Amino acid sequence: MTSFGVNGKSIETNKSPDTPLLWVLREHLKLTGTKYGCGAGLCGACTVHIDGKAALSCLTPLSAVQGAEVTTIEGLSADNSHPLQVAWIKEQVPQCGYCQSGQIMKAATLLEHNTNPSREEIVQHMNLNLCRCGTYSRIIKAIQRAAAEMQS
Repeated sequence: MTSFGVNGKSIETNKSPDTPLLWVLREHLKLTGTKYGCGAGLCGACTVHIDGKAALSCLTPLSAVQGAEVTTIEGLSADNSHPLQVAWIKEQVPQCGYCQSGQIMKAATLLEHNTNPSREEIVQHMNLNLCRCGTYSRIIKAIQRAAAEMQS
């Protein structure tokens, strides 16, 4: 039995310890905001937070979250009011939208530790999250907007 928290709720599962966290979130807990992108840790679509750090849920075995707190896009804010979620809408970031939850979750870890990142710091931090639609300039603007909002 594996016990861990997801978005503030206690979870226990008897799934195999080597099951990727992504599948437990999507298939068993029905938290489908976390996306399957590549399954090989190359795109970032499946990014979640584990104890406050960005992690690729497709590569994280269930055994690695024993006793940990996992936050998905559904748990970032109860009413979608997180400054990043608001900025994403205002900057019209999504095109297809598939990678966006992973992008937002990755950006949230940046702003958690750096409330005023430079463009270069944003690019460096976000460099492993891919967007097939190429909305990178809008992603950067949204992160800058959210950072400014969080400072005021």
